[in-house]
Parts: sequence; C-alpha cells; structure tokens
Amino acid sequence: MFKKCQAIRRTFALKGAPSTIFSRRSKKLWLLLAIALFSLTNTPLRGQQGAPISVDVKAVNLFATVRDKHGKLLPNLTKDDFVLDQDGHPQTITYFVHESDLPLTLGLLVDTSMSQRRVLDQERTASRSFLEHVLREDKDKAFLIHFDHEVELLQELTSSRQKLEASLNQLQTPQFSQAGGGGSSGGGRGSHGRGGAGTLLYDAVFLASDELMKKQQGRKALIILSDGVDHGSKETLQQSIESAQRADTLVYSILFADKEEFGNGGGFGGPHMGGRGGGGYPRRPQETRPDGKKVLEQISRETGGRFFEVSKKQTIDQIYSAIDEELRTQYSLGYTPDKAEASVGYHKIHLVTKQKDLVVQTRDGYYVDR
Repeated sequence: MFKKCQAIRRTFALKGAPSTIFSRRSKKLWLLLAIALFSLTNTPLRGQQGAPISVDVKAVNLFATVRDKHGKLLPNLTKDDFVLDQDGHPQTITYFVHESDLPLTLGLLVDTSMSQRRVLDQERTASRSFLEHVLREDKDKAFLIHFDHEVELLQELTSSRQKLEASLNQLQTPQFSQAGGGGSSGGGRGSHGRGGAGTLLYDAVFLASDELMKKQQGRKALIILSDGVDHGSKETLQQSIESAQRADTLVYSILFADKEEFGNGGGFGGPHMGGRGGGGYPRRPQETRPDGKKVLEQISRETGGRFFEVSKKQTIDQIYSAIDEELRTQYSLGYTPDKAEASVGYHKIHLVTKQKDLVVQTRDGYYVDR
C-alpha cells in the first residue's frame, strides 16, 4: 500500500487556503534527513552509539459496544464479563472503563456526487442537528470532507459548531459542462480534483484516516453518508479499511440512496466510459452496478463501526440518534500482548462476553508496523 501511495497525487485540499496535507513521501524524506543529521553529529538515537534500536511492545486499545439479543445497548458490564484473544491466544485485559466523557474526534464524509443530488439537503439538515447535539465545544472536535470526483476538506478539525455549520452550507453536487466529457465548471472545487464524474469514496476514507485521524488520540469515528458506490478512487476498498484500522478509527456508514431517481441507488457512468465513472451519463442497463450496501457494511464491520440504511422505517435523524447513543455507551479496553505476539503485521482480535447471547461490536484487529 505504501508504495502505491507514493505515486498518488493527493486531491485533498482545504477550500480557499493552501493545503496543509503532506504526502507520505515528504514525511519520509524529512525523516531520512533527520537521521542523517543525527549521524553527522555523532548523536545516538537511543542508548549507546551503535546499539540496536529496541521496539517496545505497546498496549492495544479497543472501543466496544455490547447489545442483547433484542439490540438494546448494555452499558453496565464489567471487565470480568469479557473474554479476549489475539490470533487465538488468550489475553489479559489490563485496562477497562466505561467511556462517556473522553474527548471525541469526529469526521463527517459526505458524498456529493450526482447520485446524491436529491438527498443532499436532507443529509445537510440532519448532519447539522447531529453535530449540534453530540459535539461538546469544550472537549470534542470534528471535521467535514466532501467527495465526488475529488476529495476536499471543507472544514479542518474544530470545536466550533458555527464553523462546521458554515462548511455544511457549502455542500453541493458538482456542476459539469455539456461539452468536453463533463469537466468541472469553473475553478474552485474542481481545480483540486480530476475532471469528469466520479465518486472517490475509498480515497476519502483513506485520506481522512491516514492524514487526519492517525494524528489524534482517544475516541475517533468517521461517519460516511453515501450510496456506497465508488468510481475512480486510486485506493482500493481494502486499503481504505486498513487505513482506518491503523488509525484506530471506527467507521459508521449511512446508506442514503436515491432509489426513486436511479432505481437501485443510482450512479453515473461506468467502465465503458473511461473506467472512472464516465462523464455524467446514466449507466447502461446491461451493466452490473457495484453493491454499495455490501461495501459500506464491510467498511463498518471491519473497523468496529456500524452500518445503517435510511428508509421509511428508519430516518436519517433516527440513525444519527442511534450513533449518538452508541458513542456514549462505549467500553474502553486495553491489553499488552507478549513480545512474541506483537510481531510486524496484522493481528486478529476476538472479543466476546461470557454471556453467549450478547453481541460485541469492536474492530477486527490491528497492525504493527515495526
């Protein structure tokens, strides 16, 4: 994944200001320069000069929610109610608290592609209400990203509801010219992205996790509003999921599809139109459309979040209320694996309760880089 990322030209910019997002290549070059300067000044990195750098085994932290067989959240369990293993090896839970007061970092990722144009007002209104209710201005922070044929940071991390509301008001679907294959009209938003229609869902998740969430501590969650169909991302689905896992970030997905306009959730273009989702024309009837619901379900399941679908029975306001309740009813668990069990790579986590009919929701695993 890292090799591919170096070749990607980021389309992630703060509207109206120079981008504050740096590529991984730039970070790597600065790191190499710093190491070289240490060597020239004969300053060891750790311990005696020439001694190998040891890697400490770090504690692994999990956020989890528990429901009974009827789907009701259970907020009053204790550490002794849980059983945890990593890669099939039992682990001892050394840290356990009920999380309701820790600072929360939220990222809102809104699909503004053409398939969402008729539901965007509902998404904007519900998002405004949610942020007003859940965001504690003295503790919590949030940011807003929109994605269509580009990924753009409309509001960087802030605790100001006013700034977030102003950025929500900027949400709009892209305007395409009738000639030239559907390029973006004017400068502004289109100047940072690729021309033509597209829905860069995977890129949005990757960039939000890797460039923003990875730097934050404590409770972290992304909320995606989309029909789940990606067109044109450089990152793959698995790479976007991995980036969220590495950033210890839960992803809540809200499937909001305009079935009335597009039949099965809608989208534009496809592989027959240049492989990027085309130039803003409806999909040909014979083409198989990706299953956006399965995509969003997978992202949420593997990161420890939850999937929702807007319907007549469950409105977007009700979904936001459920997410709010869940974020306030989390358990925080920690453990320290043995050195032999903290090798580089991906480690599978399995967390259950001793009471068999309860359902635990948490991330599937974590990565060790070095």
